[in-house]
Amino acid sequence: MFKWKVNITSCLLLFSCAVFAQRPEFVLEIKDHLFYPAEIHIPKNKKVKLVIYNYDATPEEFDSFDLNREKVIFPHRKSIIFIGPLPEGRYSFFGEYHPNTAKGVVIVDDTTTVNQPLEESSHVD
Repeated sequence: MFKWKVNITSCLLLFSCAVFAQRPEFVLEIKDHLFYPAEIHIPKNKKVKLVIYNYDATPEEFDSFDLNREKVIFPHRKSIIFIGPLPEGRYSFFGEYHPNTAKGVVIVDDTTTVNQPLEESSHVD
């Protein structure tokens, strides 16, 4: 009985890792209290991984009432937020600590392709 439970647990773990690895990934950067790019296109009806790099010397909070997400990204660090699946539309976000400059929008449509990752040397670890 114990072996049977271990095998099922192992299969579930492998399956969940495989599903997680297939998620589309999009990169967002914070520089000079601005989001780059300020507009991100993601595919509709898919859960996606949003990787946010903060290159500023101060923290910023990714905040979105439309996406129901908020997360502090510390200086010179990266953070991950999962969003979706979402229907087509526009979903605004902003930096809570710099709301007049740090603004952006997630555009969900059916023609989106996955963003190409930036060169590893430019990323904050």
